[in-house]
Amino acid sequence: MALRCGIVGLPNVGKSTLFNALSQAGAESANYPFCTIEPNIGVVPVPDVRLTRLSEINESESTVSASIEFVDIAGLVEGASKGEGLGNQFLSHIREVDAIVHVVRCFEDDNIVHVESSIDPTRDIEIIETELLLKDMEVVEKRIDRTEKAARGGDKTRLVEVAFYERLLEHINEGKPIRLLPVKEKEAAWLKSLFLLSGKPVLYAANVGEQDLADGNDYVEQVRKIAKVENAVVIVVSADLESQLVELEEEERLLFMEEWHIHEGGLSRLIRAAHELLGLITFFTTSPKETRAWTIKSQTKAPQAAGEIHSDLERGFIRAETIKFDRFVEYGGEAGARDAGVMRSEGKEYVVQDGDVILFRFNV
Repeated sequence: MALRCGIVGLPNVGKSTLFNALSQAGAESANYPFCTIEPNIGVVPVPDVRLTRLSEINESESTVSASIEFVDIAGLVEGASKGEGLGNQFLSHIREVDAIVHVVRCFEDDNIVHVESSIDPTRDIEIIETELLLKDMEVVEKRIDRTEKAARGGDKTRLVEVAFYERLLEHINEGKPIRLLPVKEKEAAWLKSLFLLSGKPVLYAANVGEQDLADGNDYVEQVRKIAKVENAVVIVVSADLESQLVELEEEERLLFMEEWHIHEGGLSRLIRAAHELLGLITFFTTSPKETRAWTIKSQTKAPQAAGEIHSDLERGFIRAETIKFDRFVEYGGEAGARDAGVMRSEGKEYVVQDGDVILFRFNV
């Protein structure tokens, strides 16, 4: 399942530095606005210790991680919704992603210019949020006009639809992102058809200096305050430090992290948080030939999960022989779990759970 997270923020907040550390793709990073013009794309493995353990138990020849795609999108400035800077390009690229990683500058450095000439996370977040809302307002207003014309014949469904769009517009006019608006089941399809920018889930990445990585700072607290209102997640990360870490050999990296009292890299936390933000879970297939992690949406049923592997498995689905990860490890693999009676045979209505180790039976 190829899902994309767009890395956004004002110019010179550390977006491309963070992207480089995430993907080691070498996106250009420099001290001037709009360094990133065309979006860079990196496919990043999702760290998961369970995958390694399963591969060890089966002594698999290959191990394949789940992955998530990160897109480094050009920096946005005030007025982007009206075409300022690279606004139209920026906003069109956001429309193509599934979720947003909003990098917020929470560090001071006189050598790195800020497009607004000062460090103020609250203002920076508001600038980007406002531009997204202004673009969404334009989209909703056009939809209202079009739907009202279609409703002139007295179509009651169209009238209900217009009322929904007017509620969206009122919400936007109050300065609230669409992701905070509760919608009814029948309204969800109308909302989805609009592809609204402020409707996408957001993860805030508070980019700090190395000295503030452990405890954060007052700037980070500003970001956390905003995230609390939105029920959003904040990850504190030092893009500069992470870019140094990825250049080191593993032994050197571990020593460096120990010296800085870092228990887990910020990138691992960010990747996992983005994975969860998209409402994804992981199931596993494992054999002596290959152990692999598969990404699916939460609440996916067994046949559709099988379809992520191959369409034939979904088409000819018979059953899913399923073992919980902890049980698989406890009994030393599939044979032991089967003998212990903890392997379950599940049918078409089974909802796959995170961590399930599955052998699909099918007939085509």
